[in-house]
Amino acid sequence: MSGPRVEFFFDLSSPWTRLAFANLWPMLERTGAEAVLRPILVGGVFNAVNSAVYAAREDPNNPRMKHVWKVLGDWATLAGVRMKFPSAYHPAKSVNAMRMACALENDQAALRRFAEAAFESYFARQQNLDDPEVLIAAANAAGLDGVAIAQAAVTDANKLRLRANTDELIARGGYGSPTIFVDGTDMYFGNDQLPLVEFALKGKRG
Repeated sequence: MSGPRVEFFFDLSSPWTRLAFANLWPMLERTGAEAVLRPILVGGVFNAVNSAVYAAREDPNNPRMKHVWKVLGDWATLAGVRMKFPSAYHPAKSVNAMRMACALENDQAALRRFAEAAFESYFARQQNLDDPEVLIAAANAAGLDGVAIAQAAVTDANKLRLRANTDELIARGGYGSPTIFVDGTDMYFGNDQLPLVEFALKGKRG
């Protein structure tokens, strides 16, 4: 297969995606693989194929959800990621953030820098991921032109790109963020499946 062996479909509002994003790059260094980042709107995925997520959120104080937050904190500590979550903005609207991410998709290095800054803004500083000014500031902090990116984000072409990425993930069997494909068809989901991604990249699966 030519080109990057790993596709990383992601939404910036997902805490597990934030962890997977931090863990992705060391894994790629260990395997010598390359990845392409593919922004999606995870709410569109949930609406289409995984509406059970919304029911699970209805009672955030149930024992399972309380344990999820504990495990999330453990994973964050293990990954060396600052995580103050959930915040007042959870669950976050992410359409503005993901349109800005899509505006950078053709420049993967810039997209990586923006994503890292946006993750820090939302998960470490508990800022509003849906606020264009917060996103512009995050882009500027990453050494990018936040205003220019925000302007590009609202074009019809970019809006269509985000929808197309989201529809593509659904068509390929994805149901959330992050969804990771190895060699086009081998699908994995979530931060906790990254060891399986590494296993696949090393050619050790049966």
